[in-house]
Amino acid sequence: MTSPADQIPEATIARLPGYLRVLSALDAEGVTRVSSTELADAAGVQSALLRRDLSHFGSYGTRGVGYEVPVLVREIGEHVGSGTKWPVVVIGVGNLGRALARNESMLGRDFRLAALVDSNPAVVGTTVAGIRVVSDGELEDSIHRTHARIAIVATPASAAQEVCNRVFEAGVTSILNFAPTTIVAPAGATVRTVDLSQELHILAFHEARRTAEQAGSATTQSAQEYQP
Repeated sequence: MTSPADQIPEATIARLPGYLRVLSALDAEGVTRVSSTELADAAGVQSALLRRDLSHFGSYGTRGVGYEVPVLVREIGEHVGSGTKWPVVVIGVGNLGRALARNESMLGRDFRLAALVDSNPAVVGTTVAGIRVVSDGELEDSIHRTHARIAIVATPASAAQEVCNRVFEAGVTSILNFAPTTIVAPAGATVRTVDLSQELHILAFHEARRTAEQAGSATTQSAQEYQP
């Protein structure tokens, strides 16, 4: 039987952590109620979209009154695994992997760095953020020992698919992939890819369009000012 959670669109799921971040900040400030407009503005979305997103979890808002902040913190937190302290294995301890390990805020309060794995002999045996880096030959043992269900892959693109295959076979079902390549995942597994180059190109597209629009506006204005 399909559960209500299975019917939640991926786009909605992607926005939930943003809602939870805003709501948690309000809760910490002692705010007990927030309107859909206020919450949407703080989260950077349209209020109609926010109301549609939250409708997947039940009717928590009251017209003219708003949403109860503590209730939404609890309900959304349950859906995104808040408060669980999920153990995470980081594979690839280069510059990015080290940055993730050393900066707890990059992982978030609900995730715990459990193991670091790398194939470079110069890196294996070193300690990062209080955790000893183990060799890639110990990947499966590290996953089983820490009971990790989430892995962060920060390897070169050429090694990413093979690493992910081993991670899936070891029982991990969720991967955050920083390697600039597409990962093929088995049924039931989830892969989220963060492609920094792709995101920068998207920003460059918008910048180029704005530049062209500004140039066009300037040309039009000059033509209007010149009246022979």
